[in-house]
Amino acid sequence: MRLLDRPVGHILLVLSLLLMAGNAHAFDLAQLSRQLNEPAVVRGNFIQEKYLRALPLPLTSRGTFVLARDRGLLWFLQEPLQQDYRISDSGIARRGPSGWQKTDQQGAAARQNDLFLAVLQGDTTALQRDFELELSGTAEAWQLMLTPRSHLLGQIFSAILIRGGATVERIELLETQNDSTVLLLNDNQIDDQLSPTELHDFAD
Repeated sequence: MRLLDRPVGHILLVLSLLLMAGNAHAFDLAQLSRQLNEPAVVRGNFIQEKYLRALPLPLTSRGTFVLARDRGLLWFLQEPLQQDYRISDSGIARRGPSGWQKTDQQGAAARQNDLFLAVLQGDTTALQRDFELELSGTAEAWQLMLTPRSHLLGQIFSAILIRGGATVERIELLETQNDSTVLLLNDNQIDDQLSPTELHDFAD
């Protein structure tokens, strides 16, 4: 897998948590699970910083995303190169010259996509089969720590830290090989419907 493509599999798991903090009133996991199914659409910008032991500076990428409750995720990478991804219950697709093309998922990548969809759909029972969840703070300033239970995910992550207020603002993936990824989610906007272009991207 190319270096720029590698973080995409990780994003499948963690970007699905974007809705967990929105408008939370009772600060517990049950309420967070219900919040996953409230906003129909969340749009925003992202900055991703990948810290590798062999490099003095992080690899930085930027772009936008659209998270749709009933359809999945559109992930539009804009820098350092342009590449569009679509993640849905049918898998991961990448936009090419002839349209969306499904990517071949096996092993860890496929499992991470399953976990992504479980969280997006509010299936905390499935999530807790693979992670210990520890929620702290208040609804306005909270942190959710995920510690892997499963051997497969434990080979990739030592922990995942998610922080935010009204929406998720920061996601940090701590990897077992001492690399890490920080994902900053900015300018998040909640909507009740997709645009015609977004509908076409999900349907194509």
